[in-house]
Amino acid sequence: MLYNAYEIQRNFLASASAMATAGAELLQNPANPFAYFGGGPLLASALDVFAHASAPRGKPEFGLESTEVDGKTVTIHEEVEARMPFGQLRHFVREGVAPGAPKLLIVAPMSGHFATLLRGTVERMLPGHDVYITDWRDARNVPVEQGRFDLDDYIDYLIGWLEHIGPGAHVLAVCQPSVPSYAAVCVMSAAKNPALPRSLTMMGGPVDTRKAPTAVNTLAVERPLSWFEQNVVATVPFNYPGAGREVYPGFLQLAGFMSMNLGNHLMSHWGMFKHLVQGDDESADSTKKFYEEYRSVCDMTAEFYLQTIEQVFQKHTLPKGELMHRGVRVDPGDLTDVALLAVEGEKDDISGLGQTKAALDIAVNLPESKKKYYMAENVGHYGIFNGSKWRNKIAPVLEQWIAEHEA
Repeated sequence: MLYNAYEIQRNFLASASAMATAGAELLQNPANPFAYFGGGPLLASALDVFAHASAPRGKPEFGLESTEVDGKTVTIHEEVEARMPFGQLRHFVREGVAPGAPKLLIVAPMSGHFATLLRGTVERMLPGHDVYITDWRDARNVPVEQGRFDLDDYIDYLIGWLEHIGPGAHVLAVCQPSVPSYAAVCVMSAAKNPALPRSLTMMGGPVDTRKAPTAVNTLAVERPLSWFEQNVVATVPFNYPGAGREVYPGFLQLAGFMSMNLGNHLMSHWGMFKHLVQGDDESADSTKKFYEEYRSVCDMTAEFYLQTIEQVFQKHTLPKGELMHRGVRVDPGDLTDVALLAVEGEKDDISGLGQTKAALDIAVNLPESKKKYYMAENVGHYGIFNGSKWRNKIAPVLEQWIAEHEA
């Protein structure tokens, strides 16, 4: 019922968005006299903002066509190298560049957004690294015949993709995948897997949410798991390939994130409106570009979502040494030769200070020379992996850490 109600609203807003777009274009037409005086410019700007906010969105493209390597512009093309029902391994191939750059697997969050949310992360690391990314599928598009997908599967996918990339890779886990990435590396280390990565960097990840709990953490623990099963799990409607699959809808995740910082989002749209009225299309387009990505959401399987709530936020099984993978305990003590870098944002309101750093503390058998912590000052959650502070302050720390452990 929840998903069907959303579909009705989405279809209604799509029509309203199209009408608003037509109205804005009419009022902005140079041949229309109302485009120059009266309330024409104000109304056109208001319609433009509404049309953008209510337009339906699909999966965005990365759109990374080139990068600069050693002062030369080189072409980028994307290759899907390994396909699985719930995700694929995407490779950003730098044409004409000799092999030998550090191999970097960026693990994108499965938390309601597409991997393209990390477009800026990929773009910054491309000049000096051979970059791969986990490109998760929208669960509503996976037929039920393809089976389930839970935390065990997530870990298996990461191990399989690292084996595909080959020995000597480095891993960058952004936010949510810090826990399954850490678990995957522990499992590989215990099995002496030759594809064990040389380093694992975790940024803004909920490794131990008992430390500096945020509003997100509080929401996850103040209600029993049954509440989430009954109130936020929905069934995919018949008009999608995954009809009948139980999911945690992306639109609910987006609503939660928007409500956390509603005032900031309202001010952003007010700023967009003023830029449009003033004819500052460049500034308005910058805001539009951000929300194009931010509002593009996807569904998670219910089993993965519920297991994450229970294991990561309610029971804290990884830091307690109680997380299980395929019936075998995941032991952080098995990490002895993987360099760990934990990065946190001082103003992160999703993963509080200390939650990611905990990954270093529980690796009791890892030498201190293979542990590093970096706290980015005046940086929020999104700024850890996107924006100027990511490019100029955080990425250089990551690059140096990879270089130190590449040999």
